[in-house]
This record gives sequence, structure tokens and C-alpha cells, in this order.
Amino acid sequence: MNRDDEKRIAAKMAKTLAMMCVRNTCLETLHAGIVPVTHAGDYSDVRVIDADGREIAWNDVSHIDDEQMRALMKEIVNRVFTFYISIDDQEFRDRVDHWARLASRWDEPEEDNAFLQRLPMRD
Repeated sequence: MNRDDEKRIAAKMAKTLAMMCVRNTCLETLHAGIVPVTHAGDYSDVRVIDADGREIAWNDVSHIDDEQMRALMKEIVNRVFTFYISIDDQEFRDRVDHWARLASRWDEPEEDNAFLQRLPMRD
């Protein structure tokens, strides 16, 4: 298989996994709500006032707490695990094909070389 074919298949799988295993998780709950208005375009003009009365710049506010992050990662890991252990089931593969068609409408992925550079060689 040539490199272009490998990239085409990897792109299809990446979009399908993202669609099936990341989208429609508790991430959707975190995404829901009122989006603040920014006139600056970068949210530098938006502030949050917390329960103690502290005014915090929107760009400095944590938008997800540790518990939410843990729940999100657990849900994604469980879905990826279920995806991999179910891939031999024909009914599941039919579902994968359905979601792959929907995900095909997404933008094509790009290689993330910075991701590769951030991964340590050893623990």
C-alpha cells in the first residue's frame, strides 16, 4: 500500500473514531450553554465573576474542572475500547460504516508534528 492510500485510510479512521468516540460524549454538555459575546474577537474583553466575587478574564478561566475532565477522558477511553473490541462484529461494522459516511463531511485531518515532538521517548 502506498503512502497516499495509508493517509486516506488513516484520515477516514481518525474522523470516524472522533465522530463515534468523542462526539456526543459529556463534551456536548460542556459545550452547551450561552456563549459570551466578544467584540475584541479573542474574548480578552469578557470577564467572569465567581461566587466569591472575583473577576476573572475569560481567557484565564478554566472551562473544565478536574472531575469533568476525568469523566470525559473515561468516557472516551471506554468508547475507544468498545470500538476496538467490537470491530469484528458485523452489525457493529455496519454502524461504523454509517458513522464513517457522516464523518466524511468533516474537514480532512492534517498531520500534527508538534504532537509527535511533545511525546517523550521514555517515562
